[in-house]
Amino acid sequence: MRFGAHVSAAGGLWKAGIYGEELGCEVIQIFTRPPQGFGAKPITDEDAEKFKASMKEHGIKDVYVHAPYLINLASEKNSTRYGSISMLKQELNRGTQLGVKAMMFHPGSAKAVGRAAGIKMVAEALSKVMDGYDGTTQLLIEISAGAGEIMGDTFEEIAAFIDGAERGKEIGVCFDTQHAFASGYDLRTKEAVDKTFKMFDKIIGLKKLVASHCNDSKVEFDAHKDRHEHLGKGFMGADSFKAIVQNPKLKHIDLILETPFEGGGGSDTGRVEDMKLLKKFRGK
Repeated sequence: MRFGAHVSAAGGLWKAGIYGEELGCEVIQIFTRPPQGFGAKPITDEDAEKFKASMKEHGIKDVYVHAPYLINLASEKNSTRYGSISMLKQELNRGTQLGVKAMMFHPGSAKAVGRAAGIKMVAEALSKVMDGYDGTTQLLIEISAGAGEIMGDTFEEIAAFIDGAERGKEIGVCFDTQHAFASGYDLRTKEAVDKTFKMFDKIIGLKKLVASHCNDSKVEFDAHKDRHEHLGKGFMGADSFKAIVQNPKLKHIDLILETPFEGGGGSDTGRVEDMKLLKKFRGK
């Protein structure tokens, strides 16, 4: 198991390696474009080579990309839905250009169409995203906190997306500890962690689990709100993360901090402490 964090790429994608090393990251997560916008600056071959060299120089073993938050594969608006499909295709190709391991995204909201129609629409959209794709960056569905009609808040729903997509076998999952906790999956004790991931394995399969966002929760269990907190400072508690890190069935995944951002690099004291706690639980 390797640890990392979402880091800024301000001033050039290659700078993410510097910020990652300052936090003690072994892997990192970045945005390649503004998280709230559809536009994206092209990545040149020179940009890509500089990025890869920076990752090597600063000891970053793998990189993940988070897709913009505007994605909605269940939108009733064709412009939004097809724009989302196009953006995911672009990000997969940009990730391949950068040598990125995987890209995670939020499926979106089914508020206007209803849950059943939304599940079908997401699966169909995923088929379109994967159609013709021959890159090396893997597509990951991220579990949501389940606010309103946000899609992907249950293991069953994520399994339905994957099973309904034509190339679903190639699609993986990004767990998020806070989102899962807010969606009603208990992680507060070793017993709860074991039970939750046993359920995940039965419904989706642990072989599909590639990475997990590693966040404590500012809201109580089953609150259905997306509110991250530093490790051990929220309603989940430090034992949650000790149990996850030490679970032998989860050794293959990467844990990526998305706890509150407090500056940058080594001055980001909260996330520096989060990283130290994870490494303490791992033993090195």
